[in-house]
Amino acid sequence: FQYLKRFDQGCDLDRFWYEALSVEGSPAECLQLFLLHCGVVDPSWAELRNFTWFLNVQLRDCEASVFCNPDFVQDTLNGF
Repeated sequence: FQYLKRFDQGCDLDRFWYEALSVEGSPAECLQLFLLHCGVVDPSWAELRNFTWFLNVQLRDCEASVFCNPDFVQDTLNGF
């Protein structure tokens, strides 16, 4: 949710890191963003769960990768 919210606001995500245990927005806002970005017109709860699980895994791996660390790659992959 934190990434999707900042993406919609046009923020630079290259320097953003997930903030564990921080609460942002309301449950309704969270659900609205998931529905907007999941890519399915009328998703089931299972489809929303799979979307959020997949997004979470990808973003966690991205944050853990040295190749996605802006301090390591500097400006060679800006916006990647």
